[in-house]
Amino acid sequence: MLNVVSLREQVYQYLRDKIYSGELSPGSFIVLDGLSKELNISKTPLKEALIKLECEGFVEILPRRGFLVKTLTYQEIKDYYEILGSLESSVVLSVFDQFTEDHLAQMKGSNEDQLKALEDKEFDKYYQLNLDFHDIFLNLSSNLTLRRYLIPIKQRLYDFPRRQYWKEWELLNIEEHRKFISSIENGDREGAARLIKEEHWGWKVHEPYFLRFYGLNGGPGIPEDLT
Repeated sequence: MLNVVSLREQVYQYLRDKIYSGELSPGSFIVLDGLSKELNISKTPLKEALIKLECEGFVEILPRRGFLVKTLTYQEIKDYYEILGSLESSVVLSVFDQFTEDHLAQMKGSNEDQLKALEDKEFDKYYQLNLDFHDIFLNLSSNLTLRRYLIPIKQRLYDFPRRQYWKEWELLNIEEHRKFISSIENGDREGAARLIKEEHWGWKVHEPYFLRFYGLNGGPGIPEDLT
């Protein structure tokens, strides 16, 4: 028989898949009674899974109303970009002396593979390769807690539900990767960190792309043709 922890994790993954696919759409309620009957399980592992999803920002607990699948707001997206830029740039500064020719070769190879995946319209493959690119330097950090925080933030931004990719935007990301690699090759610690923080996760740079990606209207500084 499954123990409570493993059952909770299965329910957690089940709900993530539902949100990922759009079957549980932003703004919809998760009804515990119906879900409990559907899965033929008690409400305890359901609540535990939902609490975990709440901690990761995917659902919101509303007193006496239940669990709501969260809709990302303009401010939250902007905040996530600032958090990611600050955390990843801090890692670059701390691990810069650990970069080797092998790491540079891995990043260059990943960037080439990302470009090919885009040309072939293999967007899921591109997405994973993009995550892998960042992991090349993030995995050099001994700060496991920091790395654990980054994963759900990126998933929250891009995975729930997964949207179609926008080639123009992704090509900009790949170019930023190239500039980042060049900064490392030139021994420019501050420049590499600044590029990650102010360009790659720079909200002013990526705001119009991301708002079109999310179909958001409004928000300060959005060009009129994107609203």
